Amino acid sequence: MIVKPIKTTLFREREDITTFLLRFIRKPKEKSIVVVTSKIIALSEGRTVKIGSAKEKEKLIKKESDVSISTKYVQMTLRDGMAMPSAGIDESNADGKYILLPKDSFKTAKLIKEKLQRKYHVKNLGVLITDSRTLPLRSGVIGVALGYAGFSGVKDYIGKRDLFGRKFKFSSVNIADSLATAAVLTMGEGNEQQPIAVIEEAPVEFREKVYSEELKIAVKNDIYVNFFSKLSKYKKYK
Repeated sequence: MIVKPIKTTLFREREDITTFLLRFIRKPKEKSIVVVTSKIIALSEGRTVKIGSAKEKEKLIKKESDVSISTKYVQMTLRDGMAMPSAGIDESNADGKYILLPKDSFKTAKLIKEKLQRKYHVKNLGVLITDSRTLPLRSGVIGVALGYAGFSGVKDYIGKRDLFGRKFKFSSVNIADSLATAAVLTMGEGNEQQPIAVIEEAPVEFREKVYSEELKIAVKNDIYVNFFSKLSKYKKYK
């Protein structure tokens, strides 16, 4: 798999995202995936708010999330089926504003894909909108997929056999977030000014229809929920 980050000019608020992409992406190869950071998608939609007081930010977080719970360090929130700090609101590289998450990343990914396909006459093309997230009990951020189009986000191994002939009962691979992590690693988190990338030769299944719920797990079915609720009882981990 080849990941090619692309250096661009500074993206401005309300700038047209498709026009911007066409300036910097040459005709992508068949079965390529165009990666776009969610920050410039949000900027293109005007999803910004001037930085205000702590109370104003807390109110904004609650407005932007489905669930908001105060913790020792941040407001932990649930939005679009994903756990994240502060409803994904970002202050980095934001020029004195809060940048919110895009309105509907799956819808936007689909629209971008269709426009790029028409422009470049490419049959199999993916579009992936990324953000950064932390993992529980791990330092640093990795990439995560907010939305995608043109490929399946999950590879299912259930019913298939392993090296020794044993059938998988539960295994699946999170393709979308894995691609997002690879892309975010090369695009950078600082002043690299590489908000887009192109992935080639990725081991994915290209398809027209995407099921936007395929990566989600209900809270009651998540294997970590009970674990973390009980972990604080152990003094070593307090």
